[in-house]
Amino acid sequence: MDLQASPSTKNYAANKGVDLEALARSTGRTTLGREDVDAHLGGHTPAPAAATASPDQTRYWDVDHAAHGPVTEEPLSRMAKVAAANLSAAGALIPQVTHHDRADVTAIEALRKTWKSEARARDIKLTALAFHVMALARCLREVPRFNASLTPDGETLVLKDYVHIGIAVDTPNGLMVPVIRDADQKGLWALSAEIADLAARAQARKIGPDEMGGASMSISNLGGIGGTAFTPIVNPPELAILGITRTETVTVWDGDTPRPVPMVPLDLSYDHRVINGADAARFLARYARLIADPSHLLL
Repeated sequence: MDLQASPSTKNYAANKGVDLEALARSTGRTTLGREDVDAHLGGHTPAPAAATASPDQTRYWDVDHAAHGPVTEEPLSRMAKVAAANLSAAGALIPQVTHHDRADVTAIEALRKTWKSEARARDIKLTALAFHVMALARCLREVPRFNASLTPDGETLVLKDYVHIGIAVDTPNGLMVPVIRDADQKGLWALSAEIADLAARAQARKIGPDEMGGASMSISNLGGIGGTAFTPIVNPPELAILGITRTETVTVWDGDTPRPVPMVPLDLSYDHRVINGADAARFLARYARLIADPSHLLL
């Protein structure tokens, strides 16, 4: 089994006398965190990494596709296999709901235009994603229930006194989610530089295991590709994930006067065991207000 665990998790397990390889085999998980070690020590069995299909189900998938026409086979990469197992587990075990909203990005686009020369002088590409990271970090501090994880036994909520934000990066070898540590303590320029660095190193497969775990919440940004909405899958042990798609021009009415406004679609998927619909709606509404008026982020 190809075990994935951060150095801090390995050290924690070693100090507790827990064999991570044995724990992975017993639970069927390929990715382990400190919470899995704690669950093992507490006598609880972590949830399996993927749902197990019955023989009656799998027989419908075990098809000789070549009998119907020419085919080729392409083995999944190790990274893709790990992602597949984790996403299968998330889909099977988490009652997930997605809340949709949108935010006015007029002010953000104006600031990016105003600061274009400064960004060039700093050799930094100032993207809208840096503003999104700042807004999400602020919301996670304001609403601690989103900055939490549920223990594997489903009985305890672990509230985090840090804000680490994962950034999903599409690479030729599969999806990677490097993490920005202490995002709430970093300014716009620092976040912009770190986002660019993590994305470049993810593409080059130069991200270390200790840079990919422990996120409070993640962002999946498809704005550079397209789309109007999607349903991002919550990545356990996180409780929510924010999806972003391509900015579109929406007509907003000021009385009888129409006004074109650039709006970014937002998709917030969340674990309904912990977060209710009203909580998600308020969280995303607050987020949208911060995006619409980023001056509150920059103070």
